This record gives sequence, structure tokens and C-alpha cells, in this order.
Amino acid sequence: RYLLEQDFPGMRIGPEPTTDSFIAVMYGDSEGNVPGNALVVDPKKPFRKLSRFGNAFLNRFMCSQLPNQVLKSISIIDSPGILSGEKQRISRGYDFCQVLQWFAERVDRIILLFDAHKLDISDEFSEAIKSFRGQDDKIRVVLNKADQVDTQQLMRVYGALMWSLGKVINTPEVLRVYIGSFWSHPLRNTENRRLFEAEAQDLFKDIQSLPQKAAVRKLNDLIKRARLAKVHAYIISYLKKEMPSVFGKENKKKELISRLPEIYIQLQREYHISAGDFPEVKKMQELLETCDFAKFHSLKPKLIEAVDNMLANKIASLMSLISQEESNMPTEMVHGGAFDGTMAGPFGHGYGEGVKEGADEDEWVVAKDKPAYDEIFYTLSPINGKISGISAKKEMVTSKLPNSVLGKIWKLADCDGDGMLDDEEFALAKHLIKIKLDGYELPGTLPSHLVPPSHRKPLQTAE
Repeated sequence: RYLLEQDFPGMRIGPEPTTDSFIAVMYGDSEGNVPGNALVVDPKKPFRKLSRFGNAFLNRFMCSQLPNQVLKSISIIDSPGILSGEKQRISRGYDFCQVLQWFAERVDRIILLFDAHKLDISDEFSEAIKSFRGQDDKIRVVLNKADQVDTQQLMRVYGALMWSLGKVINTPEVLRVYIGSFWSHPLRNTENRRLFEAEAQDLFKDIQSLPQKAAVRKLNDLIKRARLAKVHAYIISYLKKEMPSVFGKENKKKELISRLPEIYIQLQREYHISAGDFPEVKKMQELLETCDFAKFHSLKPKLIEAVDNMLANKIASLMSLISQEESNMPTEMVHGGAFDGTMAGPFGHGYGEGVKEGADEDEWVVAKDKPAYDEIFYTLSPINGKISGISAKKEMVTSKLPNSVLGKIWKLADCDGDGMLDDEEFALAKHLIKIKLDGYELPGTLPSHLVPPSHRKPLQTAE
């Protein structure tokens, strides 16, 4: 709702888990709903494989179509509200985690939403997060409603969230958590407005870059599937080879299933395959219980060779074609909805702050503080209206900024490059120090509105 800036059919928002359906929010010329059973038989939509989850799921699945600019670039899958407790999880009537896993394998970004007031990760949420294993690079975390607590509480909430996530997501890297208030109501607590703006900007940039990387991600998934298929072929052919031709098939099958971890190690050594390419042992054992090993196929070296050739040669040429296509085409970005409000105008990120302060004013922005800077300047014994680098350094190091930063400030402030500062250049240096001490970044080159008036080149007019 926040990203689209308009309601979509089937949407219900509330503090309790309100949506009990998976809603695919997609672009359409007219606004409307398509129920799950009709959706999985539509050849134009990518949901046909979901029919295997049965009617209990399809009755809880729908597609909302609306003519929204944002949806021209991305489609959004809105999952049901998470329930707590084992009883509610079973009563869904379908395997919730399996459905999430199906979507997780096919989407470009997974956003986990947490509420600043409800940080506990319930049994179902924990299971849901575990079903995203192998998709860690796609996961982003949003801590929503952060304006409803003060700064001290927010620090504690953030720490508690990271601790809770660390117990569920077993990765050595820390997940990226975006903090903010993602709705269009006034902020209840404005202490952290700047933080919320910067975090929202980062999240928008992350989402906006998705259309550009879509082709590379699809290729990445293809490589992943090819490697899995190859490993699968080795496992199946090994099990087929080990089966007796006449008697004791059932006993041998049970033995092979129990020995699966050892078989994995044997195949890893024999074919030099990484352990990370093998499917999860427990899941594989469960699936093999219902299979007839006699119907498995023997290994076809030519097919394995074809997969190896594709991974070694053809994928590389596909990558170069994608990069060529990207360079020839205009950069594809997500537009519309909340994304348009973040890019331009006086409410764009950082507008009127830090280095950008005074950009749309006629008067030099440093002038208002220049009298105070002049007092310091004249105590540094200027000669012919300028102070030396040594004198300037004595004053600049009192800011306690590191030398690398002060060196950059000196480079920006010494407009004529003579190794000395006049009163305007010194005032500019002090202004840049103030910007840095206020927590803003310094520019790579000096913006035109910060150039001291006496150092500006006169405008040339044609006769």
C-alpha cells in the first residue's frame, strides 16, 4: 500500500493478521481480482505449478490487477499475516512453508516485516524464515513503525531484533535491517526523521535496481538448477546401480536410504562435487521412501557432458550478451507510487542539508557565519590577506577530524590552489568542517553554490 500509494482489490490493513490469502499484486489495464483456481490455469501467468498445493491453498490465493505505474516494473506477492502457536499453523489446511519456499525460489527480493512493538518471532514465522534457506542473498528486513518509540527504546528494539534473527537465520553475515515508518501518516516521534528518510531511500534504491538485475538473477537460478540436476543424476544413478536385480529389493532400498549421508560423501570424492551442491539429506530421505528405485535411470555421460559444456562455455557467452544488452538499453528503474516522491524536489534525500544547503539561494550560504570565522581568521596573523597552511592546520585540527578528512577539506577550500587561504576560503573550510561534524558527507568536487564569491568566474556574454 505504501509503495503503490493506492488501495488494491482484496487489501485489508490492520494491527492483527488481517490477510489470510496470498495476493499477487500485478499490473492490469483495469482493476480487478482473479481467484486462485482460474489463476493456475492461465498460461500467461507464472503460477501453473502452484496447482499441486490443492484447493485449500488455491481458495486462499488470488491475483489483484490494477493500472499502477509501479507494477509495470515489479510484481508483489503479499503473503498472509503470520500466526503464532502450533494450532493455527495446522489449521491453514495447506503446507504454508512449502508455498513460501516455492515463491522464495522464484522472486528477486524477500522482505521480512517486523513491528517495533511485536518483535517475538513466533513458531510459524521461524518456520517461514527457515523455508528461505539458500535464498539468503534475497532477504531484507524492515523494522516498521519505528516512529512509535523514542531513540533509546529504538536502540534496544533494534538490538533485540538482531539477537532474535541471529537465532533463526544461521549466517555469519548480519542481515540488512531498514528502520522506518512505512505509511503516509504523520510521524509520532520526529527525533529520527533523518534516519528514517535515509533508510527509506536505501530500501527504495534496492527495490529500484531489481529490474536491471532480473536477467542476471534468472541466469544465476538457471546455473543453480543445472548444478542441482547434475548432482541429482549422480545420486539416482548410484541408487539404481546398487539395487539387486531380483530378490531383497525392499531391504536394499531401506539400507540405501539410511546410508544416504555416506553415499553423499562417496559421490563428492568420486566426482569432485562441493557438499553445498547436494540436496538436504533428511528431505531427500523422505522423498526416496515413496520412490521405486528399479524405475530410476542409469547415468548418461553424454547428458552430464552437455551440462558441463553449458556451465563452462555457453553461460559465459550469455553473460556477455546480457552485459551488451544492458549497455545498449536505457537503465530500467521502478517509477510511480512512493518511488517518485523520493527522487526530486525539496523533499528529495538530503535536499537543503549538509553540502546541499543554500543550493537554491542567491546569497553565499557561508556568509551568515562568516563574521565568527573572520574573528578566528585574524587571530592567525594573515600576511597580505592570507594565512599559511601551517596556521590553517593549527586551527583545523582542533575539530579532531582525521587528517584524511581535513586533507580533503583543504583541497576543496583552497580554490585557487596557492597553498594558502584567504578569509573567504578559510570561512569555506570552517563551513565544510561543520558539515562533516554534523554527520553529512563531503562532496567529491566543490558545488558551484559553495564557491566563494571572489573566486567565481565572471559570466561571459556574447557581443
